[in-house]
Amino acid sequence: MPFDQASGSGGPARNVLGGPLADCGHDPKTGFYRDGCCHTGPEDRGAHTVCAVVTGDFLKFSMSRGNDLSTPRPEFDFPGLRPGNRWCLCAARWLEAFEAGCAPGVILAATHARTLAIVPLEALTAHAEDQT
Repeated sequence: MPFDQASGSGGPARNVLGGPLADCGHDPKTGFYRDGCCHTGPEDRGAHTVCAVVTGDFLKFSMSRGNDLSTPRPEFDFPGLRPGNRWCLCAARWLEAFEAGCAPGVILAATHARTLAIVPLEALTAHAEDQT
């Protein structure tokens, strides 16, 4: 079971809803630690904690901000993202996209609780793809 490296609590990582952190994506394998989850820790200065379902509009937006997520970078074992891929995004970049009107969908169960220090829960739930 993964530990909550963000809080140092030693317990399992939690999502924005207070439950256990679910996997985000394995094809391609995502996460700051490339473990398929949006785990975080002190070395993750970008807070790669939002499990997003990327869209073409978001990928264009990210590229316009200097972060090309579409182009493969084999030297970093990065295949490049395509619309529909799940990816652990930086919370601040997701918020920037939200404010610009092009935020991708969010998997709340796989979005780390640390996100809430940057992004309001209401913004995340407005883009949730896993609400029931």
